[in-house]
Amino acid sequence: MATRKRKVRRLRGSRTMGWGQIGQHRKSGGHGGTGGAGLHKHKWSWILVYDPEHFGKNGFHNPTSEKIKKWINVGEINYILEKYKPEVTRDGLPVVNLKELGIQKVLGKGDLSKPVFVIAESWTKKAEESIVKVGGKISAN
Repeated sequence: MATRKRKVRRLRGSRTMGWGQIGQHRKSGGHGGTGGAGLHKHKWSWILVYDPEHFGKNGFHNPTSEKIKKWINVGEINYILEKYKPEVTRDGLPVVNLKELGIQKVLGKGDLSKPVFVIAESWTKKAEESIVKVGGKISAN
């Protein structure tokens, strides 16, 4: 269709664009309400096609389970050694107390550069192996 014959060109300057005299085809009344209005009513077929996951919940959240909020990788303990330079020793090793730093769990990514005694609430098997491999120790207290 030629652009000059399109309705939008013919109706230029008409104020209502062919929708009558007062307020027709304006505001939220023309499309079934604003926002999410009618999603459980007259817009249900739209929900089924375009947003089927809109309603409902998935999974189960156990409110009594303890969450691990803070964790650290074994490789990052090197940075703690450099930054804090612990003077406290145990079994001839510098002590890094992660409990005092607010870290709850040690994960196994990375390697230590020198042996160290690590105090933590919990750790993975891989983390323990990489600490012991260098000659260090890990303990809960």
